[in-house]
Order: sequence, then structure tokens, then C-alpha cells
Amino acid sequence: MKIWEINQLSKAELEQRLLDGYEEHQNLRFQHATKQLDNLMRLRLVRRDIARMKTVLREMELKIRASEPAKN
Repeated sequence: MKIWEINQLSKAELEQRLLDGYEEHQNLRFQHATKQLDNLMRLRLVRRDIARMKTVLREMELKIRASEPAKN
């Protein structure tokens, strides 16, 4: 997920996507531990997406970023 996609989400949507990201990360870690994960890069990308979403949520909390996306 790119940062411009994250910027289009509202705070509630972002929190839901973050929970989905945690769940996907957990599933990928389990697959990796059982040697069933084919694409190791997916694990890295999910971690980065989670970090991006947490950063945007923190910016919203600090009022650096608007909590609702701008309508163009």
C-alpha cells in the first residue's frame, strides 16, 4: 500500500486496515515458521505497510495530519 493510498483513508478505515495488517502479518509469520511461505518479500511489505499506517495514525493524533482525507 502506497502512502497516497493511506492518505485517502479516514481514521476509522485506517484503524481497520491496521488490524487486517496485523492479522496478515501473523499468518505470514506462521507460514514462514512452517516452511509454507513462498514469497518472503510479502512479509517485509506487510511490515512496512503496518509501519506506514501507524505513522499516519500517530500524525493524526499529534494533529500534524488531518484526521479526515481532503476531498478533491
